[in-house]
Amino acid sequence: MAIESVLLNVRDIARSVEFYQRHFDAVVIETGDDRAELDLVTARLHLTRIDSPAGSTWIGDDLQRGFRHVGFKVSDLDVRVAALHEAEVPFHLEPIHAEGGVRITFFYDPDGTLLELVEGPLQYHEVYDREAVEQDWALGDPQRPRFDHVAATVEDLEATKEHYAELGYVLMSGIHQPSDDRGFEINFLRSGDSSLEVFTYERAEKESRVAQLDEPGFVGVEFGGSTAKGSGTVVGSALGRDVYADPDGLNYVLASA
Repeated sequence: MAIESVLLNVRDIARSVEFYQRHFDAVVIETGDDRAELDLVTARLHLTRIDSPAGSTWIGDDLQRGFRHVGFKVSDLDVRVAALHEAEVPFHLEPIHAEGGVRITFFYDPDGTLLELVEGPLQYHEVYDREAVEQDWALGDPQRPRFDHVAATVEDLEATKEHYAELGYVLMSGIHQPSDDRGFEINFLRSGDSSLEVFTYERAEKESRVAQLDEPGFVGVEFGGSTAKGSGTVVGSALGRDVYADPDGLNYVLASA
């Protein structure tokens, strides 16, 4: 069940549509006063307007379990970063060379969702499923920014693997972070043309978070391509469907049959 859509709450539909068109070359599928749907090559972006948003409890330190960021592959990172700076978009991390031989940068959309751009094919330190890695690399350099992954911090990698195996995910690969004294590791679960990027911290305390569906920013992901049932806890509804939370509070819905 690959990620079919990413769901975001926004305060202003027109503002968010313009942001993703300008900086991600997103293609508008449909848009209105309350909702919009955009194409991001390998997935869609669902935007829902909220009138009186709750205060967000999301913390951007990666030690809060659950959602961390939405990642995109690009072939022109410096050009994208220059345009973001010109538009005075707030950055979380300026471009750096990262483990795995890629260049990355982090910044925020108008409603505070943390976004990542990745340039270059990841050279994984550990390969657990060679076929999945080859399919990943075969996607090549994107002509326009391509949705690549949603990242989440988890308490127990084995429990996460087991949960998402029921939704068709395999453990594809891993990247070590030897300079991080918190025992930070990144593993990738793969289905289709995108990944769940899983953060673990062996030597650091993690913080739990109660699911919020009425805050600005990330709501969850939509899994498609199967009739499997969600095995998480139902925490609310979105797109007229149940929202499930995995063991660490990452929310998801299942595509309509």
